[in-house]
Amino acid sequence: MDSGPDPTAVERALATYYDQEAGDRAGRALDPKRVAARTEFLQLLDGRRPRLLEVGTGPGRDLAAFVAAGLPVTGIDLSIEHAARAADVGAGTAVASARALPFHDKAFDALWTMSTLMHVPNSAIEATLAELGRVLTSGALAVIGVWGGPDVEDHHDHDAYQPPRLFSRRSDDRWQSLLGILGSVEQFETWDRSDQAFWYQWAVVRAS
Repeated sequence: MDSGPDPTAVERALATYYDQEAGDRAGRALDPKRVAARTEFLQLLDGRRPRLLEVGTGPGRDLAAFVAAGLPVTGIDLSIEHAARAADVGAGTAVASARALPFHDKAFDALWTMSTLMHVPNSAIEATLAELGRVLTSGALAVIGVWGGPDVEDHHDHDAYQPPRLFSRRSDDRWQSLLGILGSVEQFETWDRSDQAFWYQWAVVRAS
């Protein structure tokens, strides 16, 4: 039986894609909804300065806002180009996979990851969520955004660079169930539902 895409091969392809795209992405403005979500996240922290992990930094646009807010933040990305750009904003960064985080148990009190975990194939998503939970303290605040959809795993046909990215879209019910591996889902919203194949899922999870 086909077990789906190989996670290591998927990560290699993603790193290649995002290394090429890094300059373009750095020059694009963030979606206002994502900026609003980041503001809400900072409000949820209620003035605290938790040890924050960002998984999938991209070129560091959210990371820069966290640094400006005075948070002790560390970021990881598969792309060497993205990690280098993210380091320029003044945060510690590493080229690493969410499937094997280079951190000790309970190293962080908060997690921010946007538009990243939908690239983790179905065969690896449960273990990846468990790995994220490993590095979070009990009660840590995790804010997670992904592109979801009708439980379809395929490659994006319209990507500007090669190789195309894998998108593992998950239905709202399935994704919320999977997030239970990490902890208790406290908030769940969807954005941009005009497309029946892609929509955005945003969740606040309290780590177990």
